[in-house]
Order: sequence, then C-alpha cells, then structure tokens
Amino acid sequence: NLNLSHANELGVLPMSKEDLLKNSDIISIHLVLGERYKNLISKKEFEMMKKTSFLINTSRGHIINENDLINALKDERIAGAGLDVFGAEKKLKTELLDLPNTILIPHMGSATVEGRIEMGEKVIVNIKTFIDGHNPPNRII
Repeated sequence: NLNLSHANELGVLPMSKEDLLKNSDIISIHLVLGERYKNLISKKEFEMMKKTSFLINTSRGHIINENDLINALKDERIAGAGLDVFGAEKKLKTELLDLPNTILIPHMGSATVEGRIEMGEKVIVNIKTFIDGHNPPNRII
C-alpha cells in the first residue's frame, strides 16, 4: 500500500508502471526475484519506453526478458542498457556482449570495502556464537 502523504513528503510522484515506462529517461530496477516479477520487462514494456530511455538492472536477471531486450537494443527501440545481472550468469548471451549500447558488469553489489568488512564481522560473530554453544544470528539453514 502506498501512503500518499509519505510519498508527498519525499517528493515522490506515484504513477502506474505504464506511465513510468512512457515518461522516464532512466529506468532502474530494484526488485527481488519471484514469479510475480519474472519477465516484468519484455516486448510490450520496451514498446512503451522512449527511444531515448536507458534501462538499468542491478537486481535479478530474469526480471527482464533478455531476448526482448536484445531486440529492443538492436532495433534502437531504447537507447541503451546497463546490466550486472543476467538470466543465465554462467551462459551470458553473446549478443549482449556485441551490442554497442550496453554496459555489462559482473553482479558485485557487495564488493565494497564497507560491505566486505560487514560480511567479515558477521562471520566472526556467527563463529563465536556457535563455539559458545548458541545458534548463530545470521544462520541460513
């Protein structure tokens, strides 16, 4: 649920996905992957975007239909894309590599000094907690 008064305080303009796609110069995606968001951006959405739009995805690869993205970039339906996530991380579509209007980097959201220090500190706390006979606070399973 969107709290309109909070949105106004932040200077955020609520709008539909369609309006956002039709009016934005830069579309940056920040979502978790779930069936609900799989292929959220595909041919239909690319057709709504401005020819001068740039699409950035740093969340999950399957949110964008890569074949439709490749076609949109080849046909200059959008100006460009920046990706650090892909549908198949180990089998990147080579067509993406050959396109002049893409920037592709490896998914490395935690590759900052601060992120690495925080991860190391969590490992230390987990190990010490386990050695002391307790359940670690950041346990995955």
